[in-house]
Amino acid sequence: MFTGIITDIGTIESVEQRGDLRVRIATAYDTATVDLGASIACSGVCLTVIDKRPGWFTVDVSGETVSRSAQGQWSRGRKLNLERAMKLGDELGGHIVTGHVDGVAEVASVTPAGDSLAIAFRLARDLAPLVAAKGSVTVDGVSLTVNTISDAADGTTFTVNLIPHTQAVTTLGAIKPGQPVNIEIDVLARYLQRMQSLQQKPA
Repeated sequence: MFTGIITDIGTIESVEQRGDLRVRIATAYDTATVDLGASIACSGVCLTVIDKRPGWFTVDVSGETVSRSAQGQWSRGRKLNLERAMKLGDELGGHIVTGHVDGVAEVASVTPAGDSLAIAFRLARDLAPLVAAKGSVTVDGVSLTVNTISDAADGTTFTVNLIPHTQAVTTLGAIKPGQPVNIEIDVLARYLQRMQSLQQKPA
């Protein structure tokens, strides 16, 4: 489990196509404190550490994960938002995040709003009912609050506000229109959807 509070920005140093993608990620983490088999969220995707040395760790990214995450994310030189798995007793500063991507959204616009940035995202139609104003959403692993949501015939958009601190400590400060991003909906919304779907089925 994660909280969506980013603690490092990593950089993909190498990508090797095997049965899966083997990806080496440079990090400022003290990898001596990272166990083999530990989980690290990489721009919202929970991955398992399979090798490590001072300054980097390696993960395998399955074809399923590649197909469900933002296009171009697993490429050399790409910056990734990193978060280590939370420990019992850690401060829950964001919200409960599983590291399981629900879909990919596209950046519709980036607009200065004082020192902050107002960012609008185009959302896949199947995820639209699960995002609500003032609710939580994870964008590339970052826990954010939804400001507004707008449903139209051509799709749904939602907006978030990035304060200067979030811009500085995550990759979202350099986000551009047209860029795809990983989306994880609030885990509570996922369970409510499941409950509702069962209630609607005939007995």
